[in-house]
Amino acid sequence: MNLPEYTLQQLALRNGQDRDEIWIAYKGVIYDVQKSRLWRNGTHYEHWAGQDLTEELKDAPHNANVFDKFEAIGLIKNSVYLK
Repeated sequence: MNLPEYTLQQLALRNGQDRDEIWIAYKGVIYDVQKSRLWRNGTHYEHWAGQDLTEELKDAPHNANVFDKFEAIGLIKNSVYLK
């Protein structure tokens, strides 16, 4: 993937509160979830935008295919998943 890299701190600013962007990450890839009604205001059930949700997915009622609905817009800099 030829996408820009962002730090976890930069991702944290895209939480739907500090800025208009609503981003989440999964396995080192950052997705824009702003258009999803389920992520309105940067929250989705007990999850918050601006975070890497890789570990939390195992407790979700869906699998990783849910990310196919969203545009990949970046990569987490130095992510262990992308090495």
